[in-house]
Amino acid sequence: MSVEARRAMIVHAVLPLLMEHGTNVTTSQIARAAGIGEGTIFRAFKDKDELFDACTAEALRPDHVLDAIADIPLDQPLEERLVEAAEALSAHLERMGALMGALHASGRLRRRDPEQPHNDRKTWKGGRRESMNAMRGAMVDLFAPEKDRLRLPPEQLAALFLALLFGGRPMAADGDAPTTRQVVDVFLHGAVEAQ
Repeated sequence: MSVEARRAMIVHAVLPLLMEHGTNVTTSQIARAAGIGEGTIFRAFKDKDELFDACTAEALRPDHVLDAIADIPLDQPLEERLVEAAEALSAHLERMGALMGALHASGRLRRRDPEQPHNDRKTWKGGRRESMNAMRGAMVDLFAPEKDRLRLPPEQLAALFLALLFGGRPMAADGDAPTTRQVVDVFLHGAVEAQ
């Protein structure tokens, strides 16, 4: 197995452990989850910090969600396409949130230094902005088949949909969070019942 393949295999085995234990995960747990000896970890990674950085970068990559959105059949009704995309996007956000929460709780993530630039971490082909642009582009493709029926261009609708999806749920009170289908329904049909 190549070094890159071994690194990827270890990262995929460690991600669930990091979400569960944060940085308190032991090399013994890592080795057991990856099915390797403890020494193999350090032949692939300089130290646990480098491994944790690789895990963080992997969790933040949008590749999985972009693939899931690309697999949505465009011949489905728009509502169904948006529900599938919203579920894939929500799963991506939950995965990122779980990892960041575990890392923060175990002391790995500190408050950002106000003197450092906001986008100083490169996580995926240039960072957060490019990742969001890629997700917006994938959503544009889902709106495109209906472009003649849409009130706004697909690019604007994709941005609005992502803003609604990403911004609305964290603000909901416990038990009041809308379901994915409710978010899509309000997005497509508005908040007021048709008379």
